[in-house]
Formats: sequence, C-alpha cells, structure tokens
Amino acid sequence: MTISSMTVKALIGTASIIGLSYLAPLAAAHPVNKAADASVERSTPIDMNVLDTDAINAIDAFNTPGMSIGVVHKGAVIYAKGFGHRDLNDKRPVNSETLFRVASTTKAFTAASLAVLVDDGVLDWDDRVIDYLPGFRMSDPWVTREFTIRDLLTHRSGLGLGAGDLMLWPEPTGFTRQEMIYNLRHLKPVSGFRDKYAYDNLLYIVAGEVAAAASGMSWEDLVQSRILDPLEMDCYAGETPRTAMRNTAIPYGFVDEEIVEVTRNKISGKTTASAAAGGLVCNIDGMNTWMQTQLAGGVGPNGVRVFSEAQRDAMWTSQTILRVGQRERELDRTNFKTYALGWRKEDMHGYEVISHTGTLSGFQAYLALIPELELGVVTLNNGSNYGARTAVVQTVLKAYLEQPDRDWVAYYATLQAEAAAKAEAEAALEGGAANDNREGSGTVNRPLPDYAGAYVDPWFGRVDITRQGDDLRFQSDKMVKMAGTLEPFDLNTFIVKWDDREFRADAYMRFETNFDGEISGATMRHVDPEGSWSFNFQDLNFARSED
Repeated sequence: MTISSMTVKALIGTASIIGLSYLAPLAAAHPVNKAADASVERSTPIDMNVLDTDAINAIDAFNTPGMSIGVVHKGAVIYAKGFGHRDLNDKRPVNSETLFRVASTTKAFTAASLAVLVDDGVLDWDDRVIDYLPGFRMSDPWVTREFTIRDLLTHRSGLGLGAGDLMLWPEPTGFTRQEMIYNLRHLKPVSGFRDKYAYDNLLYIVAGEVAAAASGMSWEDLVQSRILDPLEMDCYAGETPRTAMRNTAIPYGFVDEEIVEVTRNKISGKTTASAAAGGLVCNIDGMNTWMQTQLAGGVGPNGVRVFSEAQRDAMWTSQTILRVGQRERELDRTNFKTYALGWRKEDMHGYEVISHTGTLSGFQAYLALIPELELGVVTLNNGSNYGARTAVVQTVLKAYLEQPDRDWVAYYATLQAEAAAKAEAEAALEGGAANDNREGSGTVNRPLPDYAGAYVDPWFGRVDITRQGDDLRFQSDKMVKMAGTLEPFDLNTFIVKWDDREFRADAYMRFETNFDGEISGATMRHVDPEGSWSFNFQDLNFARSED
C-alpha cells in the first residue's frame, strides 16, 4: 500500500498511542454466530481474548470501521467473530454473517472453477486459451498460440504490473468482458513470455470466460452451482439476493485524515465485470467453510466434495518464482516464495504456508493456511489500510508457529509511520511535497482551448478534454468515474485532479505536438511514483481525434 502525504500525520500519531487509546464503540466484540466450544479455545496456542483485543486495536490503529475474523483448526471452526461497524452512519455492527467483497482472494475460486472442469474431463490446465476463446489475442502471435489456461493464472504473461486494470477499476466499468479480451492485443509486453512475475487481474477475467466457454454457463453460475451452493456457503459469485443485502459492509477509505465512504465499490447486488478477478461477495462463516474445504482436499464440512484432492494439490503447486524480501527473511526465516494457481506459497519457520490477500479500495482480505498444522485464518474488513488485516493474521500464525509474543498492531503501525516520515523527509530534501517531487511553473505554453478535444487510446478508448469556465475537464467515455480537472503544471503538462479524492492517484497528462506545432496526442503517468499500479496510466498513448 502507498502511504500518501495525507496520512503521514495520522500514522505517526497512531504509532505513539498504540495500546493507550481505542474507540469506545469497539470495546466489545459482537457475538459470534457459531460460537466455539470453550474447551476448544483452551486447547489452542492462542488466547482468544488476545485475538479479540488485537482486532479492536487494529480497527482503531488503521482507521478501519469494521472487521470479521475466522480461524479453523483440525477440521473445526474455533473462531468466527465480528468487530466494529459495517455502517458508520447507522452504527450497524459487523458479525460473522456480514458480507464483504473479498477482492483478490476471489482468484482461488476462479482457479477452483477450472479445477472442477479438469475433474470433469472438460479441459486441462495446459490447454491453449484460443481453443476456448478463438478471439483471444496477445500482441505477439506466437505468444497467442502458446498461451495456456495455466498461464492465465500465474502472472507470467510478459505484460506489465496491472496491465489493463484501467478497464476494470474504478468501477463501474463501461467495458464488457469481450471488449477487455479483445483489447489485450493492444497491451505491450515489458518482459519475455513466462520470464518473470508481474501481478495481473485482466487475465483472470479471461480465465473466467474460458471456464464459461468450456462449461456452457457463466463463470458466476459455475462457481455458485458447483462450489458455493454445494458447500452451503452464503456467498455470491454473481447477483447478491436482496435478503442478503441487509447485512453488507460499506467500504471506507481514509482521506485527508477522515474516514470516508468509497461509494464506487459498494456491494450493489449486481454482477461486476471484474467478478473472476476480485468480485466475490462472502462472509466469515463462508470463508471458514472455504478454508475447511481446502484443508480437507476439496471436501466441505458437510461432506460434499467439490473438487478432487489431486486438483487441490495442483492449485497449490508452485508455478512462478517470487522475490523474498529482507523483512520476510528476518521475521519468518522465509527461503522461498512462489505463485501457484490462485494462491501464493512460501515457507515460514519451516512450515509451508498457502495464502492470498485481497485489496480493493474500501475492502481488505487476507487468508492463510498452514496445511501441516491443519490451520486456517482469514480476516475481512471494510477499510483501506493493509495493517489491520496483516496484524491480525500474523497474531494467529505466529502463535501456532510457536514464535515469541509480539504486538503486531504496534509493529505495523510503527512500520507505516516510519515509511511515511521517510517519504516526507526525502520529498522535503527534493523541494516538493511527498506526492509531487517535481516543481512546475503553474502555467502551460498554450491557451487552454488549444488542448480541448477528443483523444483516443487503442485499448482505453476515448476521453474528452472540455472547457468549463476557466478550467479544462477530463472525462473518460468508458470509465465514468475517471473524471477530473486539469490543473496547469508546466510547458504542455497538466495535473489531472480526480473528482473522487479517494482514488489517491492524481496523474500528469503531457500533451504532445506534431511537426506543424499542433497538439497531436497525450501520455499520462502517476504524480506519486508509488501510486497504485491498478491505475496503469503509463500504458496510455492517446492520439487526438478529429471527431
């Protein structure tokens, strides 16, 4: 997560009050819907009262309105609780049945939907994508021909980090899935095919459409009818029933030191175009069932098998090598880290850990399994700071891994505060603010009307730059939320200030001229070099349209 200048003061303040001040409404956990037996709690390595306290502290420290936590061990649910609020306006509490968008932890369900079809003999992991989607094209014909279903799930396509994400987010998207797949041919690779890891969402949309083509039903219906319903999970791949909408979490972000709603990512009840990459809606009771099913090799706690143990193992098999960071080595003695099929895999203190996180503005998820210990932990929340989910999961994992006690809430709050302070200090030395280390004149070379017009990118489509009073306005044709004001920066460059400040992704827009000196196109990039990579402005190359 990027720490912007708007959060620096709040984070530094947080680091100094951990353990001293908590929000009064969060003082007691809301009751668990499926209470664990007291004898089970006493037999676990972690004191559940400590976990309660950590959850409350994490909500306070990381500006997170609400959170739910689940733990399964040796086939049983031993923890399923909600904390804080799913709706700050009405002070509605989170419980174990509260629905959240689970973001990229959805990817494991997309992999499982394909595993079901492998079990059925309908497809194979190494089948070519074009055999199911004849219109699928990458920019290189050889890559198109060789691209397999396995390649769709393993983030090794050769495309850059988050390539094409601007067709998915910010929601609602105006692109259909078919348009997204068609536009892949316009995205340029930044590395060799299968050469290196670069996280990707768009290819999971393709994977969902492969599953749909092979099964004869939509990805949503496939996941619902073959996985969620048989496991009796009150979770939804497509439309969320009206009755279930009564207990949904509202997403929140932290902007200008205030907690604000992220309205664009609210659970609407409707199917989203991004469903196969990050659109599943679920609760802690359902995610506990999912963890039990994974740990049991594809058999749910109700005895229903949804995929074979062989395919569970295939989904957990390493495919793409990931870099191990210094902090991971120091904290967990991690020696390897890889991406499998919809899962990450690494070692911690000698144990194999299968995990995945989910990040969507206003929603955070983190699920981790230690198969050898028959342990699973998951947390869902309706905030936008990774610290809350990570602190809680670390508390559980480290207890079962028999590591020394540590206040993980304080650890991550301090880590974030130090990173924010460092970024602020470095920017100050360069003479700019934390999110803008360049200085501009505040003027541009030409009269503003010269820049107005329609501009078209091969994959993103049309944007209109229009004159409104003394300002220029940016509006995307397909992505209605991509609207903002162009502020003159320098030469032929503006800064696009998005109307939705929760984006935290203001962008430079630099206009280009042809040999006749006329404005002929434009490119974009982040103002904050550490800005969210899901806003892949750097891949845009607009040409001015005569239309």
